Amino acid sequence: MDASARDRMVESAVVLLAQHGYQGTSFSTVLDRSKAPRGSIYHHFPDGKDQLIAAALELAGSRAVALLDSLEGSSAEEVVDAFIGMWHAVLERSGFTAGCSVLAVTVSSDSSELLSTAGGVFRSWSERLIALLQTAGVPSGRAASFATLLIAASEGAVVLSRAQRSTAPLDTVHGELRQMASAF
Repeated sequence: MDASARDRMVESAVVLLAQHGYQGTSFSTVLDRSKAPRGSIYHHFPDGKDQLIAAALELAGSRAVALLDSLEGSSAEEVVDAFIGMWHAVLERSGFTAGCSVLAVTVSSDSSELLSTAGGVFRSWSERLIALLQTAGVPSGRAASFATLLIAASEGAVVLSRAQRSTAPLDTVHGELRQMASAF
């Protein structure tokens, strides 16, 4: 079955945010990409652009959590491999034109509501990573700090990889994080 106009718009916003940031994601570009009827905008997002962007952040965040959920029972190294692998796939599939939608909004929006939503997404990733790492045998205090390091380092590496149009920065960070994970 065809995705609803709302779903197509949210999915399009995720991609556009990852490629162009908050300012580059307008209702017009979302409509063009999603092929949704113009009337869909105010029907599905009566509170405006930020309502659409918040829905896109939640979708992007839930996709990462779903990936993490699939890693239950994995080793710390496998968790690192999968999390970095997710970013590797984003970079390669997009030809280095896309990064993290959540990061894009965090650095380009001044909306306290959107920053709160982005913060919630990052917290959900961290909480899930902490649980996975603890299950893998990483001590609680170390699991929390390593989850933060994994998210922060991968986000920075994605930015560097996009700028350099190479996965080399992400690969370097991956190697270092994997080595750290193997020491737990």
